[in-house]
Amino acid sequence: MRLTERLTSRHAGLLVIDLQDKLLQAIVDRDQVVAQAVGLIKGARLLGIPTWTTEQYPKGLGGTTAPVAACVGERFEKTSFQCLAAHRIVEELLSRPIQHVTLVGIEAHVCVAQTALELMDRGYRVQVAVDAVGSRRSLDRDIALRRLEQAGAVISTTDAILFEWTETADRPEFKAISALVKELDARASGA
Repeated sequence: MRLTERLTSRHAGLLVIDLQDKLLQAIVDRDQVVAQAVGLIKGARLLGIPTWTTEQYPKGLGGTTAPVAACVGERFEKTSFQCLAAHRIVEELLSRPIQHVTLVGIEAHVCVAQTALELMDRGYRVQVAVDAVGSRRSLDRDIALRRLEQAGAVISTTDAILFEWTETADRPEFKAISALVKELDARASGA
């Protein structure tokens, strides 16, 4: 895959990482992270993009936060920090023509970063939604994003990802995607 290749909905996947209430309590800008992740989940659903969700040790850390849980199906339990240790996710990826995976979730410098690196090692192109990932400290998040970009990950925003997935205003889903982006913008501006 070329570095300049656009990451459209063809051959795409979305991985939602560990957006659990107990973990979110300590995350900087957690409300934004959750809202943008939900926007990407909804956009992926509209465009037919497969989506997977992980939970880090849910017996001790609890389940996925309600706004995300309402939008996703099955959740894969894990104890490893990188998500591909949850073998069902690997099976899901291999059973589809997935070439690039967009990541959202927490923590950017732990589970998101380790998953991104593992995916890239396995030949996938990785995109990270900068406004839909978080850490307990801004510095950890910022350094993780820099590291991932240097390693070859695409760093983007929810808005850019949704429109890149959509590709054209002629697509039947465009109006719904555009309305979703407006809803996210209104929420971000406090309207």
